[in-house]
Amino acid sequence: MSVQDDLTAVERSLDALVQAVGKLETRIGGGLDVRRVRSDTDHLRESLALLKQGLAGARPAPGTEGGDEMVTIPDTPYNSALWTDAEDEGLGAKDRHAP
Repeated sequence: MSVQDDLTAVERSLDALVQAVGKLETRIGGGLDVRRVRSDTDHLRESLALLKQGLAGARPAPGTEGGDEMVTIPDTPYNSALWTDAEDEGLGAKDRHAP
């Protein structure tokens, strides 16, 4: 199942929820609790729209077609010459004293 299929399934389920809340609202009235549930369904609809919008502009996942390839980083130690003249974070250089 693709992401688009999943989003379509969520939209259908959300539409069914909105209809069920509407039926409930006609049966028991529009009290505070029902309005809260209606507001929650509206927020879900907005959140789903934002998710779809974000996915439309997102880069493909790594390992998928068009996505970045995974880079393997070796476990071998770095060359110690890379750290010559480097300062320890918060401690400063080895030969200097803190103020």
